[in-house]
Amino acid sequence: MSVTSRTEGLPGPALPRRSAAFATTAVVAARFLPVWLATSALFLVAAVIAPNALKNTSWSYVLPYMAVLAVAALGQMLVVMQAGIDLSTAGVISLGANLLVGVSAGENHRLALGMLACIGLGAAVGLVNGVLVGIVRLNPLIVTLAVGLIVLAYSEHYYYSANVVNQSAVPPALSSWWAHKPLGVSAVFWMGAAIAVAVALIIRYTAPGRRFQAVGANPRAAWMMGLHVRTHVVFAYMAAGVLYGVAAILLASVSISVDPHVGEAYLLAPIAAVVIAGAALSGGLASATSTWVAALALTFLPQMLIVLGYSAALQFIVYGGAIIAGMLLSGDRVASLIGRVLRSIETTARDNHPQVTQDTS
Repeated sequence: MSVTSRTEGLPGPALPRRSAAFATTAVVAARFLPVWLATSALFLVAAVIAPNALKNTSWSYVLPYMAVLAVAALGQMLVVMQAGIDLSTAGVISLGANLLVGVSAGENHRLALGMLACIGLGAAVGLVNGVLVGIVRLNPLIVTLAVGLIVLAYSEHYYYSANVVNQSAVPPALSSWWAHKPLGVSAVFWMGAAIAVAVALIIRYTAPGRRFQAVGANPRAAWMMGLHVRTHVVFAYMAAGVLYGVAAILLASVSISVDPHVGEAYLLAPIAAVVIAGAALSGGLASATSTWVAALALTFLPQMLIVLGYSAALQFIVYGGAIIAGMLLSGDRVASLIGRVLRSIETTARDNHPQVTQDTS
């Protein structure tokens, strides 16, 4: 009996390939879809119980600070894509903002030098983290926490020793820049959006970006292909540090004053945004646009609670509960569940038609 006659009326080799492609697409889509649905639901709830949170006065606060969180979260995303974690974010943002003020000394002609110092600090701290994690092979959680505490402590020392406390918050050129509103929205938001688009395009459509993602997804396979895995890890932490420096500049521009602990709010929030956005904690898969949406949700939620008149303690309770709920329904968990379901369906199909596998192998 010929192969054609034996498989007549049964799925051919094209069907398994189509099924595999569909399964891959479904799992990837399911990973990043929950944050979009949850954010949409949050806006619908706000429209019903707190409509004032959706007014222009509210958005004028939410969008700039959301951009700061989004840029910091994009840096954290790069580290998570290499199966790491970075707890030095708060320290870099705090010291970076203080360096900006201290080096610029409130003068517009020194603003560029202050910004370079801020970004250089982020790159240097990222390099230290990357070497300790990628080369020395130390635990990223402990290492970045220790480095972050050192940087945060030096932020306080620098704040007083450099007399930052007696200086103006930021040079007038920077403070007036964030108040500029193209299309009615703060320039800080547009800068953050441009950075997010650039990161998304580089990761998705450039060869180095795809290699970066491949190394994070399967370091052993990448090493066997001749890719420098440790180099990619060091680069991830350095690039993250640079983005933290940019976030510090954006934060300084929207803050009335800069203090030694101005970045403390960004210790865990960027990690929460990346996880809620559906990034794979094992490395590889992540989405810059979904991370952006998660940052929007995490910034809008506290604003809605303030509009509702909740006390500070209750705000933290609701905010913490929302983060836990988001992690329970995160794309990583949803994708894992859908993947198990699809594998079960595929196994059942093979058991029902064993001759297809034999004839098409």
